[in-house]
Amino acid sequence: MDPARIAALLHPFLDRTLPKVQLGQISTYIDLLLRWNSRINLTAIRDADQIVARHFGESLFLARHLFPNAACVDRAPTPADPGATTHHPSTVLDIGSGAGFPGLPIKIWAPHISLTLVESNHKKAAFLREVIRALTLTDVNVITARAETLTTKSDVVTLRAVEHFETILPVAARLASSTGRIVLLIGSSQLPSLEGLGLHWVPPIPVPESQSRMLSISIPQ
Repeated sequence: MDPARIAALLHPFLDRTLPKVQLGQISTYIDLLLRWNSRINLTAIRDADQIVARHFGESLFLARHLFPNAACVDRAPTPADPGATTHHPSTVLDIGSGAGFPGLPIKIWAPHISLTLVESNHKKAAFLREVIRALTLTDVNVITARAETLTTKSDVVTLRAVEHFETILPVAARLASSTGRIVLLIGSSQLPSLEGLGLHWVPPIPVPESQSRMLSISIPQ
């Protein structure tokens, strides 16, 4: 897919234009997604423009709020970089990654993070590994298991379009570190599910180009 077209479609979701390296990675990702989607069910969306807007736009909107000072270059930031807030990479755990959203676009936006993708479906996990290889991404791990079986805690835990949302929320809370954040892309009708977790949340942020999608971010304890 033409990188210029990708940049135009992402404009409503971002406060800057992605560098050519990242746009090229997204183009390669889309080509792989369309090719694999003809064999396994990765997404119900078949149109490339809609894939950019619905999947990448929403995921990068999350990434922009999560790592607003990301260097957005294909290397880890140094302490002198605007995006370097710590001396170690933030650990991000993406539960129910499916076709890789939002985890892989977050990695594209902020290459310095340490990313773990959790996907119990072996075919989808194979797709994720192929994308990681094709995009030459480093410090990305794919775990073919259910999130309920995990014990390692992360700085950030993300959820998007997972089944049994209410059931998996407590699991996400358990897997976030004591100072970690839970970051959700959900429908407005799911906001009441956030009550009762004992967490405090930033006011929901409407996702551009959508009437009901919301970005919810927990406030570290």
